[in-house]
Amino acid sequence: MNENGETIVPFQPEDEVNPEEPPCGKDSFNVDGVNKRTKKEQLKGTKNSSEVLQIPQDERIKETNISPYQPHPPSLPKPPSVGKGSRNISFEEKIRRRRLRSSQESLTDPAETGSSTDSLREDATSSALELKNGQISGRGEFDRAAGESPPFRERCSSLPEADKHPRGQSRLAEQRAKPSKIILSPLHPTGAFPPVEYSVASMSLRTTNRIDRDCLDYGKRGLTERLHRNFSDSRLLETMVSDSASVNSMKSTFSALNPIRPKDVRNRSFLEGSVLGNGALLGPEELDRYFPDRHVGIYIATWNMQGEKGLPNNLDDLLLPTDTEFAQDFYIIGVQEGCPDRREWEIRLQETLGPYYVMLYAAAHGVLYLTIFIRRDLIWFCSEVEHATVTTRIISQIKTKGAVGIGFTFFGTSFLFITSHFTSGDSKVYERILDYNKIIEALALPRCLPDTNPYRSTASDVTTRFDEVFWFGDFNFRLSKDRGGIETILNQHIREDMGPLLQHDQLCKEMQDGSIFKGFQEAPIHFPPTYKFDIGCDIYDSTSKQRTPSYTDRILFRNRQADDIKVVKYTSCSSIKTSDHRPVIGMFQVKIRPGRDNIPLGAGQFDRPVYLEGIRRRITRELKRREAVMKNQSNSTVCSIS
Repeated sequence: MNENGETIVPFQPEDEVNPEEPPCGKDSFNVDGVNKRTKKEQLKGTKNSSEVLQIPQDERIKETNISPYQPHPPSLPKPPSVGKGSRNISFEEKIRRRRLRSSQESLTDPAETGSSTDSLREDATSSALELKNGQISGRGEFDRAAGESPPFRERCSSLPEADKHPRGQSRLAEQRAKPSKIILSPLHPTGAFPPVEYSVASMSLRTTNRIDRDCLDYGKRGLTERLHRNFSDSRLLETMVSDSASVNSMKSTFSALNPIRPKDVRNRSFLEGSVLGNGALLGPEELDRYFPDRHVGIYIATWNMQGEKGLPNNLDDLLLPTDTEFAQDFYIIGVQEGCPDRREWEIRLQETLGPYYVMLYAAAHGVLYLTIFIRRDLIWFCSEVEHATVTTRIISQIKTKGAVGIGFTFFGTSFLFITSHFTSGDSKVYERILDYNKIIEALALPRCLPDTNPYRSTASDVTTRFDEVFWFGDFNFRLSKDRGGIETILNQHIREDMGPLLQHDQLCKEMQDGSIFKGFQEAPIHFPPTYKFDIGCDIYDSTSKQRTPSYTDRILFRNRQADDIKVVKYTSCSSIKTSDHRPVIGMFQVKIRPGRDNIPLGAGQFDRPVYLEGIRRRITRELKRREAVMKNQSNSTVCSIS
């Protein structure tokens, strides 16, 4: 008896005879091997599956037909204390012991391997399972087939039909002749899995994408409208699952990004690019998602700050005028004679624009500052940004006059922004023309960005190498008329067309002659001259010099394709009076085209420290304002005593 309380019956070889058993008993074998083989052949030929219980001698004959592929048992002598009566164990007891032993083996032997002695010991007692109704038909053939096949194939029912029924055996015999070893394996299922629904909306397959209970009404309001807004890709709508459960689940997971199909991954190369731009990251499908009309809003402001250290307390009137319905996508601010602290200026701009915008790039040339802000959700479609500077002074170390330019590509449209400060003086028109010619020849842009239309580019003019060009700044062109005459015209045409005044404008005359700003345009001017004012008031120069009011601050634009730029607004900002110049602002709608994957993207880079400091100041300013309002309300409370 072992440690589990089981009685161990060792195997007894054929050539050993137990002296305690009678030599002629029914349980013993005849020493004549020929008689045994003859009796076995007769039994196999005459018995079928419907006969009664066979004698125990047939069981011993079956045991002698062990598969040659199974290991032979060791020769162990049978202890004399084990007699004939000890083998008469009830059928229920044997099944209980076998189940206990099988379960213990499956728990302690995960690999389902055991010793040869254990396997033979189980084979010696396995006949009790087949003797329930006295049927042993085909047992020898089945044991042979089972011994030759791996055990996992029997458990998983993966044997082919030919192996399951060798030599024409019936299924009835297979059901009665089951494997002798019952294995409870946790790794291999004993039966087939239940059928799984083929629908993608099956709850068993999409449990991780279920919509929260608080958002159950999400799919009830404007589902079609949201799909066309966020999933405007027509190819996506054709292949997307149409059932409501999957659409709601997709909406809860993908609110801004389109799912990517494997064939798109196969066909697209972000290194080589797409020749026609189809399927590109900056292609027409992505462009139509964000700009269905393919127009982007650009806000440009130019201002000569006169080098003042103190900045205006509020820049909202400069960047966010109240007479406009929507904010623009780009904000470009050019400054001449800027404040000494350039970083402070950039933080103030970020504080004014708030968290919706980030500073894409900033460049400087002495006291010339050029800053570009972009909507935060559009930064991924900008290329790498490049800048260049040019000085127009004889001594290059003096950087008060010159130009700074910034170029980049947005989707498939290239932009160039230039702010400049030309030579001052009423009569120095020729010097200003020289400044212009030097800038267009020396401004080295673009460097690494691909030219979107190289057939229209010239090496001697930087403005021909970009699709859309905006040139703004203090050009210092004056009105060629005495001050008295200018004031008379101003008094007669207040808030009207300034055509009579612009007839004396030096810049308009030179542009008509084609000597400067070739190919550029300017929107109609409906505002008074922006130079020169007394600081803090709306009075023109009252000093002894009595300078003539002039339109020195201008915004010009040029485009490769006709009608690409549409002027929305062109005016001056009269509320900012900290300088002798009034800022000039312009709002434009610019047509953009899809791009290709050969455009090097900027990877969403922006000036993070400026953004964080600007937002921090904005929050602090708002908290102080609320605190002041609360304090005023508490001080204005009137208590009446009756």
